[in-house]
Amino acid sequence: MEEELTQLENRIEQIATLCEGLKAENRALRSRLTQLESDNRAQADKLRLATEKLEALLARLPQA
Repeated sequence: MEEELTQLENRIEQIATLCEGLKAENRALRSRLTQLESDNRAQADKLRLATEKLEALLARLPQA
């Protein structure tokens, strides 16, 4: 009985450690996601500006 309790205690400690590791990984992934979403918005803005400039230049070309 004592050995079973010790094994159970060890297993609970392993699970708790794993849980803490997963929490830390989750925080890191959420942080990375936030950064990537910000980068994506910045790139989308740059693309929008480039598209607007290109469309303005095309509008100035004489019609063929």
